[in-house]
Amino acid sequence: MPDPKRTRQGVLLALAAYIMWGIAPMYFKTVNHIPAPEILAHRVLWSFVFLALLLFFTRRFYQLKPIIREPKKLLMLMLTSCFIGCNWLIFIWAIVNNRMLDASLGYYINPLVNVALGMIFLGERFRRLQWLAAALALVGVLVQLITFGSLPWIALVLATSFAIYGLLRKKINLPAVPGLFMETCTLLPVALIYLWQFADTPSANLLDNPINLNMLLAAAGLITTVPLLCFTGAATRLPLTVLGFFQYIGPSLMFLLAVGLYDEPFTPDKATTFAFIWAALAIFSFDAYRAKRQQEAKIETTPLSAGKSG
Repeated sequence: MPDPKRTRQGVLLALAAYIMWGIAPMYFKTVNHIPAPEILAHRVLWSFVFLALLLFFTRRFYQLKPIIREPKKLLMLMLTSCFIGCNWLIFIWAIVNNRMLDASLGYYINPLVNVALGMIFLGERFRRLQWLAAALALVGVLVQLITFGSLPWIALVLATSFAIYGLLRKKINLPAVPGLFMETCTLLPVALIYLWQFADTPSANLLDNPINLNMLLAAAGLITTVPLLCFTGAATRLPLTVLGFFQYIGPSLMFLLAVGLYDEPFTPDKATTFAFIWAALAIFSFDAYRAKRQQEAKIETTPLSAGKSG
C-alpha cells in the first residue's frame, strides 16, 4: 500500500518540476539578446559545474565508475547527448525567436511520440483509443501542412528528439544525475570551443560582462538541473501512470505565457493543430486512466480468485 507521505512528497516534487519547466522560457527571454548557440554553450558549461558540485557534495562520484568502465554505455551517452543538445538548441532558438507556441506544441505531442516509439522499438501494443489519439494528432499536423502550407517543424523536432532521448536513456538505465553529468561532459568540449573560437558577441567573454549578466548565464545550470532533480524525486515516489498526468503542466504554462504575456499570434493554422492535439491528449489520458483502473481491479481480484481455486 502506498505511503501517503511519500505520495504527497511525490506530487509536490512533480508539480515543482513541471512548473519550473513550464516557466523556463521566462529565463531564456531575459537573455534573448544573446544568440541561441551561445546560450546553449552556457547551459552546458554551467550544468557541468553545478552537477559536478552536486556529485562532490553528495559523495556520488563513485556512480560514474561503472559508466566509464563500459564503452557501450559511453557510446550510448554520446548519442543521447547529441539528442538532448539538439533538443535544447531548438527549444532555446524557438523561445528567443518568439516561437514559444511551437515549443509548447512539441511538448504536447511528446507523450504520443513516446507511445509510438514504444510500439516500434519495445514491442508495445497500441490500444484502440491510443490508435485514435495518434490518428487525431497526425490529422492535426497534416491539416496544418496541407490547408495552411506550413509544417510545425519546431514542434516535431522537439517532440521527436526528446522522445528518442528518453527511449535511449531508458535502454541505458542510469541514474538521472550521473547520466546527465556524463552527457554534459560529452558536450562540454564543443561548448568551450564555441565560446572561445566562434562566439563573436560582446557577451562571449565573461571577463568583460557585468556581474548580473554572468549570474544570469550561470543560472542556466540551475534552470537545467533543479527541475530534473525534482522530477527524479517524484519518479521514485509516484507510479509512472500518475506522473504522466503532470506532464501537460509544462506545455500548458508555455502556451499561456506565449499567448497571454508575450503576445504571440494564435493563428488559425496553430489553433487547428492545437485543437486536434488537445483532443488526442484527452483521449490518450482517458485511456491511460482507464487502463490503470483496470490493472488495479485485476490486482485486487487476483488473490480472491486464487483463494477460491484452492
